[in-house]
Amino acid sequence: MTTRTVDGVEFRYEERRAYSFVKRVFDLIASMLFLVLFFWVFLAIAIAIKLDDGGPVFYISNRVGRFGKEFRFYKFRSMQADAESQIKDLEQLNEQSGHLFKIKDDPRITRVGRFLRRTSLDELPQIFNIFKGDISFVGPRSPLPREVANYTPKAMQRLSIIGGLTCYWQISGRSTIDFDGMLALDERYIRERGILTDLKILVLTIPAVIRGDGAY
Repeated sequence: MTTRTVDGVEFRYEERRAYSFVKRVFDLIASMLFLVLFFWVFLAIAIAIKLDDGGPVFYISNRVGRFGKEFRFYKFRSMQADAESQIKDLEQLNEQSGHLFKIKDDPRITRVGRFLRRTSLDELPQIFNIFKGDISFVGPRSPLPREVANYTPKAMQRLSIIGGLTCYWQISGRSTIDFDGMLALDERYIRERGILTDLKILVLTIPAVIRGDGAY
């Protein structure tokens, strides 16, 4: 077991160099191919968002990655442009426990945004983050800084490995699972991670997206 202390937080993890190398090579090649082959999908979604309300195409925010390092995180905008400023007014409607904020019928979601969320197409720009190495195709969800600010030392351990586009949380119900449930699934992934585990999660993500499990 390897330990690393960053800003007073001790991270404990098992170093798996060969797996990490193969994972990064796969991420780099697959994300590059995806961006080239599906450029037309990105363009079509961008046009739809602009025609819907004329606001920004992308939602860009800071997220927390491995060892607490922040990075710029990209998604297609699915909410009103001033959605962040409305959070305090909607806190009483939060349907999640712990440090997550989710409302099933969130009034901030746009017409196009509702379709993008139901089909998970709003997540596509994260392919840029994968290409850059901020996240991987498979790994724990990258949290917001305001969520991490309230993490316990145990919760911080989910940041001991690189985050991802999909993981056990996404194929097990997503927003229907509370924070403690998500943390348990991330701990499971950290124990079981490997090439075969990643491939299994990627394959199971496809039917989960088609069914729209927990997508809101």
